[in-house]
Amino acid sequence: MDNKDTTHSHLLSFLNAIPPVDFCCVYGSTLHSTDPGKSTMVDYILGVSDPLQWHSENLKMNADHYASWMVLLGGAKLITNVADKLGVGVHFNPYVTWNNKVNMLVDNLDIETINSVNLRAAVSAALLLLPPKFTEEDLYAKICSLSYMGDVRMLFAEDRNKVKKIVQGQFDLFQSMYKPFLEDYEGLWLTSDSLAHIFPSSNC
Repeated sequence: MDNKDTTHSHLLSFLNAIPPVDFCCVYGSTLHSTDPGKSTMVDYILGVSDPLQWHSENLKMNADHYASWMVLLGGAKLITNVADKLGVGVHFNPYVTWNNKVNMLVDNLDIETINSVNLRAAVSAALLLLPPKFTEEDLYAKICSLSYMGDVRMLFAEDRNKVKKIVQGQFDLFQSMYKPFLEDYEGLWLTSDSLAHIFPSSNC
């Protein structure tokens, strides 16, 4: 078993410790490290059809997944209401992570297909924001920067070179995710000469 299979199996093992889910993806530095010397963290995003029931079951199995005050004051009902009525329908606990970007482990909702629409939209937005001439790295940096637009942490708390480091550290991943969509725009937004400029070593 190679390292990729070992990591995948390790990530899946977490699902044995929680109630069944309809969707699960993971992201974090473990999957696509940009700094091998830095400690790693994985974040799980879980999708379920009945959050109240799922949290009720998970409280019995893993009460430590939740803030203690939520468990004491209202349990599963409070946890679900906070996410639905005060938030955007998502319950996050930043301390339930493994120290061991997106990799789908369970997808009964066909989220991967929906996500392809998001990837195409990111390419479109980046092309609109870039100058007439740009490099392949410029493109991926612009796409990556979309995730941080409006994030005040980028003004004082985050590394100002974060986007550049992410793109350079995961260049092959960005290429595999976005290059096919860019090639789809040939003849629409981009000419063959434009693609040749962006991908000088390719046969676009």
